[in-house]
Amino acid sequence: MAVPHFDPASLTNAANDTFTVRRVFGEAYERNGTLVIPVARLWGGTGSGSGGGEMGVPSAGAAGENARTGGQEGHGGGGGYGVHVKAVGVFVVDETGAHWQPALDLNRVILGGQVVLAAVLGTFALAWAVKRRH
Repeated sequence: MAVPHFDPASLTNAANDTFTVRRVFGEAYERNGTLVIPVARLWGGTGSGSGGGEMGVPSAGAAGENARTGGQEGHGGGGGYGVHVKAVGVFVVDETGAHWQPALDLNRVILGGQVVLAAVLGTFALAWAVKRRH
């Protein structure tokens, strides 16, 4: 039974189909005479590798060493890719022109508020400790 060889080009082609402009600019739609075009940021990467070939004739090594045997084929390969897509906003095109409406990342807003609150509380605690010493 023949084992199919790994084709790295098929993985690259699949990744190329994924990393398209349609991932960044979504399908535009129209509502009440206003055109809306979703926009996203895309990060991605791909990698693959393969091996193959026949093992050579037995080597003339020292006694007791494992020697290669002839007639065996070795094949192997693999790969992968990853994509991260994040919505950043929409372009709104209406009778007054084109306008950019950024997407609000509520998690980032909450995290920013927590960092500011921690900095303010830390500053007050430090000021209180210094004042108490004197």
